[in-house]
Amino acid sequence: MQNLHYRLLAMLLIYGLLKFFGGSFGHFVLYPVTLMVTFLHEFGHALGALLTGGTVVGMQINADGSGYTLTRGGSHAVVLMGGYLGSAVLGNVLFHIGARYRAMTHHTLLVLAGLMALAGLVWFESFSSTGILWAFALVLGFIALKTNWDQDVLMFLGLTTVLYIIQDFDVGPKSDLAMYEQVVGVFPSQIWMYLWLALAGLLFFWNLQQVFRRR
Repeated sequence: MQNLHYRLLAMLLIYGLLKFFGGSFGHFVLYPVTLMVTFLHEFGHALGALLTGGTVVGMQINADGSGYTLTRGGSHAVVLMGGYLGSAVLGNVLFHIGARYRAMTHHTLLVLAGLMALAGLVWFESFSSTGILWAFALVLGFIALKTNWDQDVLMFLGLTTVLYIIQDFDVGPKSDLAMYEQVVGVFPSQIWMYLWLALAGLLFFWNLQQVFRRR
């Protein structure tokens, strides 16, 4: 458990240095995290549609870190919320598995790679988007099958994804929040933004408690 504390602190230090002091080099090194956040965000929209009886028409992941998901049917409110909160849940799951379940990290990376490759094929929107997803999937597959980095990579991706999502609360889900205000109402988008942030923060705090509780 003590080793886990040191590894977490090292990852937080590396991420902080690259994010806030790394400049263009830091942006380049953290570029895979940006794409991971985008994929999980869009995959969260897709899951929201599928879990509420809708269908996914297409998914686009752009090289600049933007993206969109086209859905039909299902609960519009859940689909919109699934982008930010869904990606927060998925990021926490990746971090939790990486931190607590060493034997599962290999298979988790392969499942994640398979989901990316499948999304690029089944929800095809453009060759560039599918190329990005398949390239990412190949890298994850290589790490899982040919290296011993699977646990550290999964833990780092999960942790930095969650941190990125929390930091991005007032930018990333902006369009989703505007539409959520129209669909659900009750509160203005600014209030929903902080409610989503609070849920994401509480989820991460709870996850940390579960990760570091004594076995």
